[in-house]
Amino acid sequence: MELTGRIKLINDTMSFGSNNFRKREIVLTTDEQYPQNIQIEFVQDKCQLLDQYVVGDNVTISINLRGIEWINPEGKAKYFNTIQGWRIVKVNNTSELANESASSLVRDKPDDMPF
Repeated sequence: MELTGRIKLINDTMSFGSNNFRKREIVLTTDEQYPQNIQIEFVQDKCQLLDQYVVGDNVTISINLRGIEWINPEGKAKYFNTIQGWRIVKVNNTSELANESASSLVRDKPDDMPF
């Protein structure tokens, strides 16, 4: 799956536990009628993928949905979902490109009026 939008926030890398598990979170604002702020986590060696991006960049992120079951001390199951990124690519603003192409076509179109 992929999500496309503008980077709203990039957090620093966090380390957890004795095995030095690393996680870095990013918030992506989608470009749609009702924009959504989606938190995506990058883990382990994927954390460094975010080093070359800044807030405001338009990107497409390849994601996996992850779910885990946790049994609390009372024996009741709880479920948690995460969105995990594994690739990120900068994209151009497609609406600006589309407008530029359309205006170029109008300028370059020959006048085909009969008079």
